[in-house]
Amino acid sequence: MAAASHKPLGAITAGDLAAAAPGTDAAAFHAALRRALGAGDADPAAVWGELCRSLLRPDVPFAIHRMLYYGCFAGLPSPTPPAWTPDPEEAALTNVGRVMEARGRELLGDAYQDPITSFTDLYKFSNENPEAYWKMVFEDMGVEFSVEPSCIWRESHAYPGGEWLPGAELNAAANCLTAKPGRSSEDVAIVWRDEGKDSEPLNFMTLEELRKKVCHVANALDALDLPKGSAIAIDMPMNVNAVVIYLAIVLAGYVVVSIADSFSALAISTRLKISEAKAIFTQDYILRDDKELPLYSRVVEAKAPMAVVISARGSLPIKGLRLNDLSWQDFLGRVNDTKVESYAAVNQPAYAFTNILFSSGTTGEPKAIPWTHMTPLKAAADGWCHMDIRKGDVVAWPTNLGWMMGPWLVYASLLNGASMALYNGSPNSSGFAKFVQDSKVTMLGLVPSIARTWKNTDCTAGFDWSSIRCFSSSGEASSVDDYLWLMGRACYKPVIEYCGGTEIGGGFVTGSLLQPQALSAFSTPAMGCNLFILDSSGNPLPQDSVGIGELALDPILFGSSTTLLNADHQEVYFNGMPEWNGKVLRRHGDEFERTCDGYYRAHGRADDTMNLGGIKVSSIEIERICNRANDAILETAAIGVPPIGGGPEQLTIAVVFKDQSKQVEDLNQLKLAFNMALKKLNPLFKVSSVAVVPSLPRTASNKVMRRVLRKEFTQAAQAKISKI
Repeated sequence: MAAASHKPLGAITAGDLAAAAPGTDAAAFHAALRRALGAGDADPAAVWGELCRSLLRPDVPFAIHRMLYYGCFAGLPSPTPPAWTPDPEEAALTNVGRVMEARGRELLGDAYQDPITSFTDLYKFSNENPEAYWKMVFEDMGVEFSVEPSCIWRESHAYPGGEWLPGAELNAAANCLTAKPGRSSEDVAIVWRDEGKDSEPLNFMTLEELRKKVCHVANALDALDLPKGSAIAIDMPMNVNAVVIYLAIVLAGYVVVSIADSFSALAISTRLKISEAKAIFTQDYILRDDKELPLYSRVVEAKAPMAVVISARGSLPIKGLRLNDLSWQDFLGRVNDTKVESYAAVNQPAYAFTNILFSSGTTGEPKAIPWTHMTPLKAAADGWCHMDIRKGDVVAWPTNLGWMMGPWLVYASLLNGASMALYNGSPNSSGFAKFVQDSKVTMLGLVPSIARTWKNTDCTAGFDWSSIRCFSSSGEASSVDDYLWLMGRACYKPVIEYCGGTEIGGGFVTGSLLQPQALSAFSTPAMGCNLFILDSSGNPLPQDSVGIGELALDPILFGSSTTLLNADHQEVYFNGMPEWNGKVLRRHGDEFERTCDGYYRAHGRADDTMNLGGIKVSSIEIERICNRANDAILETAAIGVPPIGGGPEQLTIAVVFKDQSKQVEDLNQLKLAFNMALKKLNPLFKVSSVAVVPSLPRTASNKVMRRVLRKEFTQAAQAKISKI
């Protein structure tokens, strides 16, 4: 943060405040600022905390929030000043704080002091004593095994990171449908509302009601006579029916195939073929802003197997079904009434597949990543520790079952005894903001582009978000200013940044309610995860040292993938990686920095993939489409460029023309052509800029060096800004 260019708090005048936010009572606000400064501590973080408590309400113009935040830390050397600091009393009430207060000396010995001071000791304990740490977490979450594991972890030649939960049998979905410690079956499991019904009462489903609906669908699945273990796809919005179907597939011993509802017919077809799906659940339409967006027709175009189709408008009949397809009502009607409300969960070995998700690789074909019955436990454990999801919480995260955060939300909520909050509509609206207020969301997750839209449209204005205890953010790089604004909407609750991957089932670096949180930064590796930054020679830097480079992971990582359906897992994640403590490190592919004050910052992908709107996509996939958009094009390179000031990557296409002697045609027209073509890949992908280059930089082996282009484009943007 360029704090040196901002005025220190003591130098801010009433005139400065009036200029930043015309129409405010600058004199009164300045007097309140002077009082806060007089009562505050000399520590800038303490002064900022006092300003958050006493002055910076959500209705105060953001320009003043921003001025005071930067003013607090102006002139200080820290690159990552804290925007939130934990309160000792509140820290003791968190999941981790409660366990540490009860068992801190048992786990950490005489070195234990208090939850905040000893948090880093617990992190080290989680890596050095996986047996004790994971037993503690499973016990606190109330995880039930039908067959207990012989141990938590052991060395094994079959798995690069050793074998987890050997001998264990369980069913992840069954664990979601039983009351957790301190909760009952009559507690709310899901709260939801449909777009367009924002003034109507909320809808609620208790845990017992959810269990009965899941059992009904599980029985109906068995009536399809598919072999156990068959892959069954879900391609629909993340609503109540989607969650019920998801849990029923896992409960009944089948495997979910996750497909995002924004995908084209070609993308749907690719995923169905890779997974060998035997059936698919979908909707006739997606309803957004009173528009009907066709979904079933895309599934048909993808030549999907037998489909069960739900009407987006409830009980209205669906017309034009294929011969072997079923309506939702006909599917459910195949079950004998006496079997509707009960189902014996299919318990399976811990490594049995539950879900096939997809993540783009550098080859252009999406990697098919299986989740096992252990992966949900990793997701829920991250929520337990890092977002502090606990009984009585209401958790909202606009997402889809096609992305890992969809299943993550299901498991992190239900396995921790919390309620899941689902809004069936666009999150970029005042309707969603009102839903957060009305359902009293306590943990709100999002991707940064959503926060930027909220800030730009001010659609959250006037809504009370004081129930929120923390935000969480994942999927792409965030902006300091956007997230300072976001924190201010909930009276400065922290943002827990969360970075991981589909192949991990959760995060490898994140934040904690027991540590100070800085904007757009991570305060800790995830519990049970050792991470390493590689130097320019590909060797790990000493742990906890300052540096920047490609990130690698300790292979001993609970819940992470051990196989890929359509690629060589060993080659993708381990071949060519350095060793540490006798084990080959696991490749991840992000470029990370560890700052001088102990935070981590993400710097995008180190390989040939990028993040667009929270979706990881291969550069090659985009380039293949752009190369065909105009006959004059020789080749293209797709680059994700972070905007100045931080935030989600923006797609830039570098273009080499066949005949470079001719005048370059209108680049806006070319950009429009690229965007029209990319709609077939994903309508959410948009080209931000087009740059003409004489040639693409390449390695000696002819590989395009996209990182070189990314650096050049970033430097050019910075130079342009500096001249303004």
